[in-house]
Amino acid sequence: MAKGITVTEFILTRQKEQPEATGAFTSILSELTVAAKIIAQKVDKANLSDSLDTMETESLGEAFVQKLREYANSTIVNRLSHIGHLTCMASKMNTDLIPIPKEYTRGNYILIFDPLGGVTNIDVPVTIGTVFSILKKQGPMEFGLMAEALQPGHKQVAAGYFIYGSSKIMVYTTGDGVHGFTLQPSIGEFLLSHENIRIPKKSKTYSVNEGNYYFWEENIQNVIEYFKTPDIKTGRPYTARYTGSFVTDIHRNLLKGGIYMYPANSKDPSKPHGKLMLTCEVNPLAFIVEQAGGAAGTGTERILDLEPQHLHQRVPVFIGSIEDVRMAESIIQGKH
Repeated sequence: MAKGITVTEFILTRQKEQPEATGAFTSILSELTVAAKIIAQKVDKANLSDSLDTMETESLGEAFVQKLREYANSTIVNRLSHIGHLTCMASKMNTDLIPIPKEYTRGNYILIFDPLGGVTNIDVPVTIGTVFSILKKQGPMEFGLMAEALQPGHKQVAAGYFIYGSSKIMVYTTGDGVHGFTLQPSIGEFLLSHENIRIPKKSKTYSVNEGNYYFWEENIQNVIEYFKTPDIKTGRPYTARYTGSFVTDIHRNLLKGGIYMYPANSKDPSKPHGKLMLTCEVNPLAFIVEQAGGAAGTGTERILDLEPQHLHQRVPVFIGSIEDVRMAESIIQGKH
């Protein structure tokens, strides 16, 4: 497809190729791009003292960060509530499902999202982002709607993310390849810049918070030691690249290759299952990475096969270039 076409044109063209398409995806994704543009403008101003009506001038404290999260969250909810294609939403910031107001038509899709991942790094500034997942309601009635939102990741019908940094980029998949679009500020449109993204099968980069090293079980420590140990034949040692922003590290690895790891901190009671949330963070990015030819697992199970137990369930994550992920799994399982 011609490089530089708008994301809306791209989606519409794909829609025409599917006779059963109803236009729901087009509407949902179009509104998400509008929400992202609004969030991007606020993020660009985040280091200004009058941003978000706050008078903080010395630093971007926790209250400021929370307010920015809430702004992103409410922007997405407000933009997507009225379109008539969603039966409900779920957010990393909300403890329960977000209902569609009674005055609006409800549809057959569920939107799950992280409104602003990595936002605590905004004053550095490190790239941050919005992650989203779209599921289709399986049952004919709303009874048991929570169960509809807790579908395993392989049932996602679309997933994507927006990153806000030196450029604003949208990456998404509907299960037929992964495509990226870069925001052209002069015209206010996301234009096709990365068609059919394929993650390299093997890399020379690993991303992990090694400050947690002594909280990990020995087999996890062995994975890190493997990637750090020099071996000319296998192209080691790997280079460490870790920003503290999950979506940022995944985007870099998607384009250049790499493995991202956030293991369970079994010796740390605050994060016994890791840090990352299955439904709103891990599943959508796992779907994207697999569609690009990569892999995503917990070390023992495929991420997209997990049955979520609740909206904010946390899971260990090993995701990225397929050969690197398989090697990590082999070490964890005592096969290497």
